[in-house]
Amino acid sequence: MNTLVLVEHDNNSVNDATLAVVTAAGKIGEVHALVAGHDCGAAADAAAKIQGVAKVLKADDAAYGEHLAENVAPLVVGLMDSYDAFLAPATTSGKNIAPRVAAQLDVMQVSDILSVEGDKTFTRPIYAGNAIATVQSSDPKLVITVRGTAFEKAETEGGSASIEDVSGPGDAGISSFVSREVADGGDRPELASAKVIVSGGRALKDGETFEKIINPLADKLGAAIGASRAAVDAGYVPNDYQVGQTGKIVAPEVYIAIGISGAIQHLAGMKDSKVIIAINKDEDAPIFQVADIGLVADLYNAVPELTEKV
Repeated sequence: MNTLVLVEHDNNSVNDATLAVVTAAGKIGEVHALVAGHDCGAAADAAAKIQGVAKVLKADDAAYGEHLAENVAPLVVGLMDSYDAFLAPATTSGKNIAPRVAAQLDVMQVSDILSVEGDKTFTRPIYAGNAIATVQSSDPKLVITVRGTAFEKAETEGGSASIEDVSGPGDAGISSFVSREVADGGDRPELASAKVIVSGGRALKDGETFEKIINPLADKLGAAIGASRAAVDAGYVPNDYQVGQTGKIVAPEVYIAIGISGAIQHLAGMKDSKVIIAINKDEDAPIFQVADIGLVADLYNAVPELTEKV
């Protein structure tokens, strides 16, 4: 089977989310990577070096510069005559493009896969990750989104794929890019790929308190900062910080949950972390059911003391 992988990039470098998709695609068949963007030669060169990629298709057009799903999806559909499966990361962008591709191909999308059990057989989470379903597709073409934390990341060096220029319909004329507001994480690692994450919940009261308590600990640990949906909805931090079923799915080596009760939608986004440390004054908080280390204490005393001793 031939697979086409959607490469997420900034027109210069490839995002980490793509590397797990390449690994997943390699379990299905030969991997070709699609780099759609504007002045995206550097990104195409980077994709060509990824181990496991046999060919890179570069679609360089102003219409793809901001990766609008309304423009990228028809490009993908036009290429699918040569491919058996299309795979995209289960990120905001991937989850925007893949359903449009599935609809235009008139096939059922297989979402958020955790493993490849056969050419058309996969596992995926259901009920917020409390059960794992094994699904088999009977469609002639596969459209798949891949949970990045479930697969090893392909090596970014060592590959020598050829690069082929392709073209598509261009601007569909039904959407336009207006602006982008990006949360500035400073020198901290990106949340989805961080090895250590410090997350705060609604118990932190407001944005100023969140920053005062969480940031010093994260800075000392070289960690990314996350938050529960409740903290994001309350306006403590930007939406980019949200971890959970409706936020980012993470699986760091260490996840520190501070003042987070452990609602099911939050647990769905972080319970695959290798070590989970929870600090909460409520000893019955659900977060303690998944925590490897739990501290029942007032976070306003415990966290500054922990930060001081790190």
